[in-house]
Formats: sequence, structure tokens, C-alpha cells
Amino acid sequence: MNTRLLQEHHLVLPTYLTPIVKKYSLHFEDFLLLVYFWNYKEETFDVEIITKVLKLTESEVLTSFNILLSKKLIRIDTLKDGNGKRVEVVNLDHLYQEIEELFQKEKKIEEQQDVYSIFEKEFGRTISSMEYEIIHAWIEKGFSEELILGALKEAVYNGVNNLRYIDKILYEWQKKGYKTTKEANKGNFNYRNKENEMKELFDYNWLEDEK
Repeated sequence: MNTRLLQEHHLVLPTYLTPIVKKYSLHFEDFLLLVYFWNYKEETFDVEIITKVLKLTESEVLTSFNILLSKKLIRIDTLKDGNGKRVEVVNLDHLYQEIEELFQKEKKIEEQQDVYSIFEKEFGRTISSMEYEIIHAWIEKGFSEELILGALKEAVYNGVNNLRYIDKILYEWQKKGYKTTKEANKGNFNYRNKENEMKELFDYNWLEDEK
């Protein structure tokens, strides 16, 4: 084996770029160029150097470069070097933003899957496809995971384990403007206190008190 090849700088292939390739339907050369920019951050855009590192033709580099620009995965910033000379530098800020958004989306999907498993744990059985769709509809309508699980907890507290009851809790909380379980719990606490006060009032023996 040629030891000179082993001494060359190897590009790191970050897994973060995999969903980007899929989302933007990048070709192999586009992906290679993106990996190059990832490894050589804030390097001057020099076609000649890039062709040597990636073993691509100048035409392939320029074509891929224009594709990445058109998809807004990269942009070119004009800066001054130490000698005051203007140089073109590749900026990856939009790429980082895209990766962060994809990461948050995947995280949200994982959290949703956790919500379903928590329902199954509380119900002691596998939820049906209809129940899955109902829970998914809550999420799509903007109910937070916190509120959904809070409503589940409230239902379990009352000895009820069906989604129709939980649905009523959620929409009642929505009508009252509750955004967090803390607000909902406070409202429930006040309501239960009033219920207890009324019960004590009706249970009180007024005749006995007059004596």
C-alpha cells in the first residue's frame, strides 16, 4: 500500500449530514463537497485545492458548489485576510440551522412515541389504532405532552382509563386557558376545595350548633 495515501488528511463523515442528503436529494459529488466544507470550516473557497482533496474535476466541483448554493445549504461571505486582501469563505450557518431543526423534529417524534408507551403502561394494554390516532390528533392540535400526560394522570386519579374522558379534560383545560399542568392542578385543587367546603356546609348539623 502507498504510505503517502495513508498520510493524507481524511475527511470526517458526520452522521448529522445523512438526513440533509435525503431531504435535499443531494448527489454523491454534492455530498462530498458538503463534507469537505464541514471539515475545512472557514477555509478560502479554492477550486484547485478542492479538486485535489476530493479527486473531482473542476467542473464537478463547480456544479456541486452551485447546487449547494441554490439549496441554501451554504453561502459565500467575502472577508479580508491578514494582508487586507478580500477572500471568499464558505459559511455553513444555514446548514447548522437545518441540522438543528431536523434534530428537534426527530426528538419530537421520539417524545410522541414515549407518550404512546406511557398510555399503554397506564392502561395495562396495547392501545388500538383508533386510540393512537386520537392521541396523535391531540398533539397535532397543539396540546403539549405535559398537558396530555397531566390529563392522563387526572383520569387515572379518578379511576377512568378511556380517551373520551381524557379528551374532555383536555378541552376543559383549553377552555380555561391552562397551558401547563401546574395551572391545571391549581385549578383542580381550588375546585376540589370548594367541593369539600360545600360538602362540609351541607353535612354540618345546624340544629346541634344552635344548642
